[in-house]
Formats: sequence, C-alpha cells, structure tokens
Amino acid sequence: MSWIVPRIWQGGDAWIIGGGPSITRQFEIPDEVVAKVLRKELPISSYEAYLGAIRHKHTIGVNIAFLLGDWIDFAFFGDKGFLLKWQNDLKQFPKPKVSCNPVATKYPWIKFLDKDRNKNFGISNKPGRVSWNNNSGAAAINFAVHLGAKRIFLLGFDMQLVNNHQHWHSQYHVGKSKPKSLPFAMHLQAFPDIATDAKKMGIEIINVSPDSRINVFPKVSLKEALQ
Repeated sequence: MSWIVPRIWQGGDAWIIGGGPSITRQFEIPDEVVAKVLRKELPISSYEAYLGAIRHKHTIGVNIAFLLGDWIDFAFFGDKGFLLKWQNDLKQFPKPKVSCNPVATKYPWIKFLDKDRNKNFGISNKPGRVSWNNNSGAAAINFAVHLGAKRIFLLGFDMQLVNNHQHWHSQYHVGKSKPKSLPFAMHLQAFPDIATDAKKMGIEIINVSPDSRINVFPKVSLKEALQ
C-alpha cells in the first residue's frame, strides 16, 4: 500500500542531495579529504564537517547520500540493486526511508511510493505516487513536491563526468567488473517535463550545479543559493 506523504514542508524549501561530484567543489571540501573518500580510506560521513550550510535545511538524500549523517531528513532511492546492497545500513539510518521500487514493499521499515504508470516523466500529483523519470534523483523531486516544498534546490545533479568521476564517492564501483555504460542521456530525458509541470504548479526548481547538463532550471552556485 502506498504511503500518503504528509505535507510537512508546506510552502518551504527542499534540498535534494544527488550523486554528482560537483558537490565537493560547491562546499569547498579539501582535495585530500575527497581523495581519501574516493579511495575508501575515509567514510562518506567525513564530508559532514563541510556541509554546515545545509545541515539545518530540509534535506532529501538520494541513494548513498543518507550516509552523510543523520541530519538528512529522508533517504530516498528507487533502484532495487541499491536497496539489496545497502539494506542493512539503510535500516540503521534513524530517519525515514522512502522508495518507489516495488521490492521495498517487502520491508516494513521503508515507506513506499508507487510509480505513476500513466506519467513516467514529470511530476505526478497523485497522492502516494511519483513519476519515476528514469532515475532516483528526478523521482525525489516529485517526493519533495508531495512534502509541500515550493522551492527545490538540486545538489549534485551534474549529469556528466567531472574530472573523470561520476559521483562524489566510489561506493558503487565493484572490483574489476565490466564498467557500466554512463546513464546520463537516459537521465536527462525527463527534466523538460519536470520543468513544465513545476511551472504549472508554481514550484521553483534551482540547480545548484553551475556546470550541469540540465539546462531547464536556473543554475546558481551554492553561495548564490544561500543568499
């Protein structure tokens, strides 16, 4: 049964933390700290000390971002593989876990939002449903809308490699297995529809990834977003 999301952020802001590597530059995390996190010599939570500017904001951590700290308000994910790999860590995370993957219904500690099969791209206005948009980060935008947010800030929505890195961590890399093809083209498809729906709903979406390949939202630096 789908969860009916309470509108606890009615009229407020939401900050969605995606996986793109520009986050470390926006928050001026020292290169040596980033390098050690990428080499898995330091935990992801090592970034927490540099994220003070958003620690008291309303935040949604997409996929692995919940490991940044228990100040993240919601952990959101839509991929079955992610859930199966990280289920033990997710269960220990003290804040709500939310997923739009049907496998999540097998876990009573995960709040489930069904995918709107009639609206794969954009923002679904149906209670208990989200548009999947071909990726967890874009689906999280729909979740933020259900929470009542009227202004949504996107962090790490780069949709491209930065210094040959796809993410601000390396937790998804597995040994010497065959590398996956980059998903950016597929992920980019839904954002024009999201932008159209957001405008109709009176919702402002701001891309805090100045070099992002998503060109349908205003782009600003973190400093500008916080002013």
